[in-house]
Amino acid sequence: MGCRDKPATAMILAAGRGERMRPLTDHTPKPLLKAGGVPLIHHHLAALSRAGFRRVVINYSHLGKKIEVALGDGSRWGLRVDYSPELAGALETGGGIYNALPLLGEEPFLVVNGDIWTDFDYAGIACPRNSLAHLVLVDNPGHHPEGDFRLVDDRVTETGEALLTFSGIGIYRRVLFAACSDGPFPLGPLLRGAIAKGEVSGEHYSGNWIDVGTPERLKELDQRLKQQR
Repeated sequence: MGCRDKPATAMILAAGRGERMRPLTDHTPKPLLKAGGVPLIHHHLAALSRAGFRRVVINYSHLGKKIEVALGDGSRWGLRVDYSPELAGALETGGGIYNALPLLGEEPFLVVNGDIWTDFDYAGIACPRNSLAHLVLVDNPGHHPEGDFRLVDDRVTETGEALLTFSGIGIYRRVLFAACSDGPFPLGPLLRGAIAKGEVSGEHYSGNWIDVGTPERLKELDQRLKQQR
């Protein structure tokens, strides 16, 4: 894939209300729900630290102060954690990333959905210099059989067969958000516009990955991690 840039900063998306997780999220923000006896977001922070990241940005909205109190400055993971509050209400994925750009620096940055669990090794991920974004795609889970994108010669497309699911792990360049403005907006249209221009690369990860979006899948992950222990 030619010359590639490794991200120095990571962002964990943690501002979602977690409607599908109710009533668990009525009093606990989704990233602090536990799997294997450990809050979901702890798994992310530990994995990012192992991969060599030292700066992490976390956005929050619903019950977000609880996240800040629980995680502190990130030093227990060898990280510096900065927070990007969305106090007027969640800004959706695109708006949340755009709002956090002042904290993310000028170089490409990694973004991870807070409501997934994976053993993906972040140490090797990088963005080709001819790409505005680089996405990690996974096999379609049972609850999303139709998939999202196709991978052809390390480029992400929306056409053809053998679709894969976007994992919620990606690297983005600031220029992807150049035409955006403050307020809530989804990330999908930005990505699809760049994909149509051939400006998004990707990779297929076939290891462990779970979208922890419902109480049932949280319980499944919890039991799985406890068995592994």
